[in-house]
Amino acid sequence: MAKVLSAGIIVVSRSRGGCRYLLLRAYSYWDFPKGLVRAGEEPLEAARRELEEETGLSAVEFSWGLGFRETMPYGRGKVARYYVAETAETRVVLPVSEELGRPEHHEYRWVSPGEAGVLLAHRVRPILDWAAGLTGCGTRSSPGGKAVGGG
Repeated sequence: MAKVLSAGIIVVSRSRGGCRYLLLRAYSYWDFPKGLVRAGEEPLEAARRELEEETGLSAVEFSWGLGFRETMPYGRGKVARYYVAETAETRVVLPVSEELGRPEHHEYRWVSPGEAGVLLAHRVRPILDWAAGLTGCGTRSSPGGKAVGGG
């Protein structure tokens, strides 16, 4: 079975109140902004495109480098690759998807590392742990996940 790759960005906002991660909700499922990598598209390019399409955010800095982490395969061979970036922008918009005729997501939240650990699906928690260790923004302990890439 061929691997179907999605790419996304774990967006971190740091303020006096601590670190916050941006999560999006579609139905009852919370995740970081991500989407399918198109044919001929580089995963990082796809991650940036998806972030802007889903949230309106474009001013992000990859302060911790361009390393990434991927989930274990799920849903018929799908794998999600995540990069980590920070932003000073916190105004998020959930634009209407032309394909769906409505916003792709129902809600967004800027959440603490602990809140993210509660809301995210089990398969994404190792990615949160990796991002928390990379950024110094809280830690959790959970097994699984696969380290790949440059960092």
